[in-house]
Amino acid sequence: MAVPAILDVAPWRDFPAAACGAIEALHERLGWDVWVVTQVVDDRQVVLHAHPPDVVRPGTWLPWADTFCRAMVAGEAPRAATVTAAVPAFAKRMAGPTARIAAYIGVPLVSPDGELFGTLCAWGFRARPRSAARDLPLVEAVARLLSTLIAAGITPGEPPEPATRA
Repeated sequence: MAVPAILDVAPWRDFPAAACGAIEALHERLGWDVWVVTQVVDDRQVVLHAHPPDVVRPGTWLPWADTFCRAMVAGEAPRAATVTAAVPAFAKRMAGPTARIAAYIGVPLVSPDGELFGTLCAWGFRARPRSAARDLPLVEAVARLLSTLIAAGITPGEPPEPATRA
């Protein structure tokens, strides 16, 4: 008997598997150098999952106030910037570990009570063509699906122990 042609789209077992599968698929489909799912914990933005996994380790964190994602969530910067240096709110954050980010795309992840949970975002270490901004609707849809899993009680679990500050 043949195996049904559905196993490649069976549900992931939990939130970490779904998040990792989502960012791996986004990386394969859209490119960008690094994709991450993050959680805002107190005054830190903590990486929960990253793809490729050898670029940023889970548990890596930055002060929330210094991040591109904070500028995006606050409405100070767009969700997609193919040249971050051209966006004042991003340009002023281009120091230290974020100095290499030449392009950015990110969308908030929302908790069941409508509060900010974290973000789904990607970085490019070189500027991207303007057409890369067309990736935003797909990233927004994936972020909404991850937020839906969180709202449905499929929990991300505890953030990893803080590994290192980025």
